[in-house]
Amino acid sequence: MRPVAGVTYSAIQLPIAIGTNHKTIQHMLQRIQSVYLLLAGLLIFALFLFPVAHNVYINSVPSTISVTGVYQDVNGVQVHTQSFVALIAGTAIVGVLPFILIFLYKNRKQQIMYCYLYIVAIIGYSFWMVQTVKSAVGSLELTTKNFGIGALLSSISIILVIMAVKGIQRDEKLIKSADRLR
Repeated sequence: MRPVAGVTYSAIQLPIAIGTNHKTIQHMLQRIQSVYLLLAGLLIFALFLFPVAHNVYINSVPSTISVTGVYQDVNGVQVHTQSFVALIAGTAIVGVLPFILIFLYKNRKQQIMYCYLYIVAIIGYSFWMVQTVKSAVGSLELTTKNFGIGALLSSISIILVIMAVKGIQRDEKLIKSADRLR
């Protein structure tokens, strides 16, 4: 097949050939947005590793709060004193969703819609996580010094999903452009 035109999109040279199968182009395009969705899911799973709040004094005992529960410092040893079973399950579900979204690449419009729903799910999950931390802390007020890396991970995940949506939209635009050239 002889290239008719070279179309440049986001630093990728894609030759459009006479007789190129439309489905071939569609399957070639799932690129950077897969990486963004993968990273978004990995960041949600990273909540199992990083605390949401640390150096919080609950009943005069220094404590660390993560999505798995409250860990208190007893005689220099971290002891798991309270478990957040529902939050653990919610974290696992929200963490798996972007991996499912990656495989919806054949229907980009549906993938975009589910990405937006996933953003809403992350926002709801983040609100739930904050309320769980507030209930564990009680009447104490948390300051920025108390927030751990886990407090930022869901926000970064939202940004990555938005970047994935932009990549999917670029691919949709590229497909429409290829259709016009045929």
